Amino acid sequence: MSVAIESHDLSAEQRSRRSGGREARRAMRAAPLADDIRPIRAGLEGGRFKALAQSDLERIHEAVLTLLETVGFANAIPSCIEALKRVGATYSDDGRIRFPRALVLSTIENAARNFTLCGQDPKHDMLIQGKRVHYGTAGAAVHLVDVEKREYRESLLQDIYDAARIVDGLDNIHFFQRPMVPRDIPDPLDMDFNTLYACVSGTSKHVGTSFTVRENVAPALEMLYEIAGGEANFRARPFVSNSNCFVVPPMKFAEDACGVLEACVEGGIPILLLSAGQAGATAPAAIAGAVVQAVAEVLAGLVYVNALKPGHPAIFGTWPFVSDLRTGAMSGGSAEQALLTSACAQMAQFYDLPGGSAAGMADSKLPDIQSGYEKGITNVMAGLSGLNLVYESAGMHASLLGFCLESLIIDNDMLGQCLRCVRGIEVTEEALSIATISEVCLNGPGHYLGNEQTLRLMQTEYFYPAVADRFSPKEWIEKGKPDLLGKAVVEKKRILAERFPRHVARTTDDKLRARFGELIKLPRSGMGG
Repeated sequence: MSVAIESHDLSAEQRSRRSGGREARRAMRAAPLADDIRPIRAGLEGGRFKALAQSDLERIHEAVLTLLETVGFANAIPSCIEALKRVGATYSDDGRIRFPRALVLSTIENAARNFTLCGQDPKHDMLIQGKRVHYGTAGAAVHLVDVEKREYRESLLQDIYDAARIVDGLDNIHFFQRPMVPRDIPDPLDMDFNTLYACVSGTSKHVGTSFTVRENVAPALEMLYEIAGGEANFRARPFVSNSNCFVVPPMKFAEDACGVLEACVEGGIPILLLSAGQAGATAPAAIAGAVVQAVAEVLAGLVYVNALKPGHPAIFGTWPFVSDLRTGAMSGGSAEQALLTSACAQMAQFYDLPGGSAAGMADSKLPDIQSGYEKGITNVMAGLSGLNLVYESAGMHASLLGFCLESLIIDNDMLGQCLRCVRGIEVTEEALSIATISEVCLNGPGHYLGNEQTLRLMQTEYFYPAVADRFSPKEWIEKGKPDLLGKAVVEKKRILAERFPRHVARTTDDKLRARFGELIKLPRSGMGG
C-alpha cells in the first residue's frame, strides 16, 4: 500500500497525528543541513557494482603490459622520446617507443594518488581517492540546444560562461570542465584563453580545460597565477586541470597535445590523461579489447608524466567510446558505453589510481524520455562502480555534439538520484527499526507518518528533486499540468537573470583586462556589468 494514505481512510485521531507530522516535516525542510549529514554529497563511496571479476582485471592487466612492451607508441616528439628513454623506455628503428614491464609497474607504484582537485572556493575541493564519486561536465560540443525552438545552433563563448554560472549553483554537479567550443572565436589562442576565462569567471568549482598547442599555455598560466594571488598560491592549490588527449588511438602520440602536456606539468596544472578510442573504429570492437587498449594508452601517458615530474597529479582518464556498428556513428547513451565506463572504473581501482571516465552522453537530441534513460543508466552505473570523476555526466546530447543548459538543471536532479543509489543502504541496529515497528504496531497509530524516526530521517535519508514532478494527478492538474522541461526553461532564465558570480574580484579582473586587452572577448555586459 502506498505511504500516501488518503485522509478519508484515517480516523480523526490518525488525521490529527498526520497533520502534526506534516507540520513537523515542513519545519524540518526549512532547516539547512550540514554537509556531512546530507543524504547526498560529493565524494560518496561507490564500488558496489562490478562489471568485471577479479580474474578479468588480472587478464586485462597482463594484456596491457604485453601491448606496452611489444607494440608501444608511435609519433613521439623529441622531448617525449628523451624523457621516456631517460626512465628506461626503448626507442626502436621502427619509430616506436616501448615500455618494459618493470618501468610500467614502477610508475604505477610511485604515481600520485589520493590528491585533491581544488576549487577556487575550498568548499568545492574534491579528494580523489578510492571509490569516492564526483559528477561533472565535459566535452567539446559545437552546438547549443535551443529546447524552445527545438533547434541546434552554434555554441558561443557566452554559452560557456552561462553554463559555468548555472553549474556554480547546482549541488550535484561537482566540477565544471568546458562542455562546448566557442564557435564565434576561430583563432586557437583566443579560443583557448577565452574558454578558460569564461570557465573560471563563471564558477568557483574545479575547472577542466584544454589547449590547442604548447604556446597557448603560457598566457593561461599568467591569468591563473593572477587570479590565485601568485604562482606559489596556484601551485599549492591548482583549481584548473588540463584535459589532455595526448594519444591518437590506436597507440600513437598526439604531437601538439604532448607539447601542451609538458607545458602544463611544468606550470603546475594537474593532467587528465585522456584516451578516447571508439570501439569498432579506433579501438577494438570487443568491449574487453577496447578496455585493454584504453588502459595501455593511459598507462603510457602516466609513464610520460612521471618521467617529466615524478609524482605529478595525473588522472587515469580511460574514455573508450562506443560505435553503432551499423553506421559507425558514436553511441554515447548505449548500454555498451555504460559497461565500458564501469570496467574502466574498476581498472583504476585495480591500480589504486585516481580514475576519470565519461558517462551521460545521451544520443537523444533533446531532454526527453530517451535522454533520461540513457543518462540515468550510464551515470548510475558509473557511480555504482566507484568512478572518481564522471565526466560529461550533465547537459550533453547527440553523443557530444550538442549541449543544453536546461538539461543541466534536469540532470542535476537525475544525478541526485544517482548519488543516492551510490550511497546505498546503511544497515545498523537503529536502522533495522525493531523498536520503531513495535511502537507503531503495538502502541501507535498503525502508520509511520508522524513517527519520530520518520521526521528525523526525512532529510538525512531521502533525496528530494528540485524540479522533477512528484505531485499527485489531482495536484498536477490544479497546478496547471506543469512539465519538467517547461520548469527547467523557467529556472534557467531565472538563474541567468540573477546569478553573476563574483568570486574573481573586480580589481583582479581589471588587471587581467588591462594586461591582456583585446585578447579577452567576453564583455562585461554579458557578465552582469
